[in-house]
This record gives sequence, C-alpha cells and structure tokens, in this order.
Amino acid sequence: MIAPRRFLPSISALLAFEAVARLGSATAAAQELSLTQSAVSRQLKTLEEQLDVALIIRKGRQLALTKAGQAYVVQVRDILNRLAQASVSLRTNPTGGSLNLAILPAFGMHWLAPRLRDFARTHPEVTVNLSTRLKPFAIADSPFDAAIHFGHEDWPGVQYLPLMPETVVPVCATDLLEAPLTEAKDILAHPLLHLETRPRGWARWLAALGITADPPAGMVFDQFSTMAQAAIHGLGVALLPTFFAEPYLRDGQLMLASAQTTQSIGNYYLVWPETRDETAALASFRKWLTGQAQTAEPLRDLN
Repeated sequence: MIAPRRFLPSISALLAFEAVARLGSATAAAQELSLTQSAVSRQLKTLEEQLDVALIIRKGRQLALTKAGQAYVVQVRDILNRLAQASVSLRTNPTGGSLNLAILPAFGMHWLAPRLRDFARTHPEVTVNLSTRLKPFAIADSPFDAAIHFGHEDWPGVQYLPLMPETVVPVCATDLLEAPLTEAKDILAHPLLHLETRPRGWARWLAALGITADPPAGMVFDQFSTMAQAAIHGLGVALLPTFFAEPYLRDGQLMLASAQTTQSIGNYYLVWPETRDETAALASFRKWLTGQAQTAEPLRDLN
C-alpha cells in the first residue's frame, strides 16, 4: 500500500533538494533545473514544512545539509535514480521489463526451469528473476509479481491460473522392499517420510485409495530433495511428485513402494496480487505458461 499523500513530497521539491545538496547553493540549483532562485527556495521551504524537519542550514549565500538532510538525500537520490531508470526502461521497452517470480523448489527446478529457455527465446524483452518460497506469504506487500502455489485456491488476495494437478508416488530404497506393495494399506507398516509444508500429504494419498487410517509419524523435511536423499539411504518411504521421482526411478536409486501411482493430492497454480495492475511482463509470462501447461506431455506411467 502506498503511504498517505501527506508523506509524499512532490518530485519537483525532491529534485530541488537533491540539486541544492549536491551543488551547495540555490542559485546553482536553479540554473541546473531552469528555475528561478526564489522557486528553488520555495520548494525547499515547502519540503521542510511538509516533513516538519530542518534539512538545510543557511549560511549567507551558501547552503549546507543538517544531519537529517544528509541522511535523507541518500534515500532521495536512490529513489529518483530508480524512478528514472524505470521510466527509461518503460519507454524503450514498453512490453517488457522484469518479472519477479516466487517458486516452489521442486516444481521450479524440475518442471519450470527446463522450459524457461523457450520463454527467453520467445520473449527476450522480459527478464525472469526466480526466488524460492516454501509457503504462501503476503504477496501484495512483497517485491514479487507472481508466485507458484501448490494445493488449493486458499491463498487470500490473489488471482489464480490453474496449471496442472500433481501426481504423487510413494518411493523407497531398492533394498527396503522386494517389490511394490499391491495393497496400499500395507505401506502403513513401514516408516513414512513427511514434508513440512504438506503435513497431510500421506493422509490425502491414503484417503484417495479409500484408506481412512492415520499415517504414522516420521521424519519431517522442508524440501523434496532432502527427503529423497533420506529415502535413498533407506530411512523410509517418501511421497514424491512424478516429475521429481522420475530421474531417481530411472537411475535405479529409488523404486516404487506401491503399485498405486495415479493419486493427486493438489494442484499447481500461478498466482498474482489481485490489487495490482497486471504488467506487460506478467501478461506475457501468464499467456506463455498457459500454453506450456496445456501442451505438457502427460506424466508417464512409472510402473
């Protein structure tokens, strides 16, 4: 949310203040800004009155900054520079810019990242910046333009673009079982590994197969990658998305722990703040991502 207007000085007042701070006199600042000296002085007086803070010390014809003014001018210069850069970027590249995207580690690494080369090729005017976030956050107050969300439409204050359901499979070390279990309920006899952000993952997988028993407690991990490594070392059975499990199954590091491999416990979405206007970069990415989700190959049978 933008601060109240009473805390937002005019651009002309900030330009006058920055010029005086740099040049040391209202006369020199007036010449640079193509204003009169009295106009510059009025801008400074208005700025100080608005902030209720003394910014300038007047020593005859020379002007110097107070300690408050010295601290303030650093921030003012940064803001003016960033505003100028944003304006130049918009003018020279009106359909592009940067897209700051929060991603889930496994989905971002194994599904999105391999496809981003196509987006870079078809939309060279847009730069995508990726950062990892494991849980929903206050996106409207964050620097992110959009985020990847897993689960259900339960993230407040956002708009949703459904991407795809996630199919999960139980996997384990090759020496933990002789063969995949034919009865899903038999998995309850083995140690189960849990993901911190999906505390009911196993319960939902079991419920999808008509099993109402509560899964036993077990080791908890914050990411699929560490949970997969624990499974490889025989610490238990992990529930992994098929796109994440495929390389481990193909290389023989893991095996299917159950013959049941078609259960989905949630969906992936692209979400973005409903209170912000959609940027050109986000519009291009959203349209591209829609096409990618629609044309993605069906997840292969892992049996």
